[in-house]
Amino acid sequence: MVSVINTVDTSHEDMIHDAQMDYYGTRLATCSSDRSVKIFDVKNGGQILIADLRGHEGPVWQVAWAHPMYGNILASCSYDRKVVIWKEENGTWEKTYEYTGHDSSVNSVCWAPHDFGLLLACGSSDGAISLLTYTGDGPWEVKKISNAHTIGCNAVSWAPSVVPGSLVDQPSSQKPNYIKRFVSGGCDNLVKIWREEDGQWKEDQKLEAHSDWVRDVAWAPSIGLPTSTIASCSQDGRVYIWTCDDATTNCWTPKLLHKFNDVVWHVSWSITANILAVSGGDNKVTLWKESVDGQWACISDVNKGQGAVSAVTEGQVNEQ
Repeated sequence: MVSVINTVDTSHEDMIHDAQMDYYGTRLATCSSDRSVKIFDVKNGGQILIADLRGHEGPVWQVAWAHPMYGNILASCSYDRKVVIWKEENGTWEKTYEYTGHDSSVNSVCWAPHDFGLLLACGSSDGAISLLTYTGDGPWEVKKISNAHTIGCNAVSWAPSVVPGSLVDQPSSQKPNYIKRFVSGGCDNLVKIWREEDGQWKEDQKLEAHSDWVRDVAWAPSIGLPTSTIASCSQDGRVYIWTCDDATTNCWTPKLLHKFNDVVWHVSWSITANILAVSGGDNKVTLWKESVDGQWACISDVNKGQGAVSAVTEGQVNEQ
C-alpha cells in the first residue's frame, strides 16, 4: 500500500511541469508555466518557501539538482531556449550561469553522476543535445551533438558511473573504469544511447519500438550488476523496459511494461531500481515492480491531485 505523506501548496500561478527532491530529501524544487522556479524546505512534513527564482521568459519545463559535493546547485530549462544554473551562496540563490546556445525550447536537463564532475546534459526541440561542463576555474565548456534527434529531443538521462558487471568482475583494489553514457528520447520515435570516446560524443545505440514521440527516458541506478536497464515512455501510450545483459555485445531487448490509454509523460526509478513510477495523461501515477519471473506488475495506483490512493492488481490496471 502506498500513502500520500505530504502535499505542498506551491502557489504557482500556472501548471507545474516538474518537481524534484534534492539529494538529502529535505528540499523540493518546482517549476511552472508561470516562468518561475521555486525551492521549498520540506523537512519534517513542513513547507517553507526558500526561494522564488525569476530568470526565464517562458514556461519552465524541468529542474535538476546537482550533487551536494558541488554545493547547492540547481539547473532549469525553458521554452525560452535557455538553461539557467542557480547557486546558493550564503543563504541566497543567484543565477550563476545562463546558456543560450539552443535555437528552440530546451525540454530536459540532467546532471551526470558526480564522479564525472559538474556535467549537465540538455535536450532541445532544435534536435540538438548540449553538454555543459564546469571544472572550477574559467567559463563553462560547451559540447554539442547537433541533430541528435530530428524534429526534437524531449528527454535525457545519464547512465550510472558504475560499470556493468563490476560488482562481480572487478578486484576491489582496482580503480573503476568509468564510461560516460547517457540516453535520450525524441520526436523521431527513437531512444538513443550516447557514449563519449576520446572527448567526442558518438551515437552508441538506436533503440526502436515506439510508434510516436518518446516523451521520457530513465536509466536505472546500478550497484554494478551485469544488466543495464532503461525505461522509456511515449505519446503512443506504451512504456518499455530495455535491458542489456552483456556490455560487450551491447544488445538491448525491449519488454512492454504496459499499454496505457493515453500519453505517458514521465518515468522515474526508485533509488534501488526495483520500482518504476509512471505518470500519464490519465492523471494518475502508477508504481510498477518486476516479479521473480520477470513480469512487471502494478503495485499501486495514485490519483494525482486527489490524494486518494488504492492498491490495484495488474488485472485491474489492464481494464482501466
